[in-house]
Amino acid sequence: MTGCSTIAQPTRMIAQHTNDWRQVATEGDRLRLRNWRRTFVEAIAAANSKGHSGEIAREGALLDPDAALGGGPIPNGEYRCRTIKVGAKTEGMLDYVSYPAFTCRVSAAGQLQKLRKLDGSQRQVGLLFGGDMLRQIFLGTMALGDELGALQYGLDETRDVAGYVERIGNKRWRLVMPQPHYESQLDVMELVPAT
Repeated sequence: MTGCSTIAQPTRMIAQHTNDWRQVATEGDRLRLRNWRRTFVEAIAAANSKGHSGEIAREGALLDPDAALGGGPIPNGEYRCRTIKVGAKTEGMLDYVSYPAFTCRVSAAGQLQKLRKLDGSQRQVGLLFGGDMLRQIFLGTMALGDELGALQYGLDETRDVAGYVERIGNKRWRLVMPQPHYESQLDVMELVPAT
């Protein structure tokens, strides 16, 4: 009976091996990625209108939609990662929430990279694909609460996560996740090396 408490893991994060994110991205995630900047601006405006302009200003480049600097993929390694949720998705939710830092890991996954949030109640795990001169594409899923692992991307739309990884400073990156399925209009995860 001990096996009943373990979540069966998919053999891979994506159903088919590819280095081209367009071959595996769901239609919903394609739309989220296409509209990322509008979502970013609207979420910031919503939070500002609810009295959070001071917190947003203190974050500087992290919450500036045009802060991407380019410079190649995020290096593999351990990161401190903290998430800020901006713009309430529904009535009664908060328009701005900043969480403390948790631990994330970026590692090689064949010709791609894997990004995994290792702790916290919402843990993103997915692959980083080549994007353009400014960003990488993140496609993955979210494990919740005490779940032992993540689903394969594309199996449960409410768990799928799409976003962009961008360098925004010296040894500072962010994962921009427009229109996540839970709580907010925009999630922004800051990533800074753990050491």
